[in-house]
Amino acid sequence: MALYEHVFLARQDLAQAQVDALAETATKIVEENNGKVTKVETWGLRSLAYKIAKNRKAHYVMLNIDAPGDVVAELERQTQINEDIIRYMTIKVDELETGPSVMMRKQDRPERGDRGPRGDRGPRGDREDRGPRRDREDAAPAAE
Repeated sequence: MALYEHVFLARQDLAQAQVDALAETATKIVEENNGKVTKVETWGLRSLAYKIAKNRKAHYVMLNIDAPGDVVAELERQTQINEDIIRYMTIKVDELETGPSVMMRKQDRPERGDRGPRGDRGPRGDREDRGPRRDREDAAPAAE
């Protein structure tokens, strides 16, 4: 059987219990067709990069699936019909992650204060390899 990651975005006005029910429905579809869902992660209500069907936010859910291709086709068909799901994507992977996904590990990242090479600039963004900025008083006089 092949390994897949299936992520879907549910409407922002749904309650968390309804989002969990959508994940259970997807799990049931996979298991009824001789597949197996190894992990379900709810990433929560997150802002979208752009509006989708008048939604500015969406509930994100990811499923790790071990199933044949026809099971995934049926899952996508059922997902497409459901009006509570505004987007979905299924990708085939070589192996499934055993621990938390990257979205769940985001607290491991350093704070924004640790920016690297830009930290050596002055308050106006001056760099040490350039001379000082030229202000308007220093500029050449305009031709009259």
